[in-house]
Amino acid sequence: MFREMRRFKQQISGDECIRILREEKRGILSMHGEDGYPYGIPMNHWYNPEDGKLYFHGAKTGHKIDAITKDNRVSYCVHDAGYRKEGEWALNISSVVVFGRIALITDEEKAKLICEHLCRKFTDDEEYIRKELQNALPRVQCLELTIDHMTGKLVNES
Repeated sequence: MFREMRRFKQQISGDECIRILREEKRGILSMHGEDGYPYGIPMNHWYNPEDGKLYFHGAKTGHKIDAITKDNRVSYCVHDAGYRKEGEWALNISSVVVFGRIALITDEEKAKLICEHLCRKFTDDEEYIRKELQNALPRVQCLELTIDHMTGKLVNES
């Protein structure tokens, strides 16, 4: 069902893919949009090592919710900041592409936990996190991405 990586010599391990998902804060969530157009948007994510799923938050209505309600198959792409080898100009970038199915979270306690983890990726300011959960949580829709397939690769820009 899913293609093998064509440039298999650049493929990174599953553990390295998970490291990138855990450490990086953002990626692009791509969905089937309106009128056959793809729809990709930047999203913050949290990778939960306990269940191996990715979690997101956003508004309760809009293009994203409409798209995933019609077709829950999505892809999510994350890349790191890259690095340069000493004396070289080219950047070496690792990226991960996840294919899976996304679902709305309806359990309020689970949504709160997801939002707490997402906040902690950006700050450890407990007062800010408390206020954000109190004020914004009622307006937030959390999403759960169950991974069906994941690949990653290291690319040199040269």
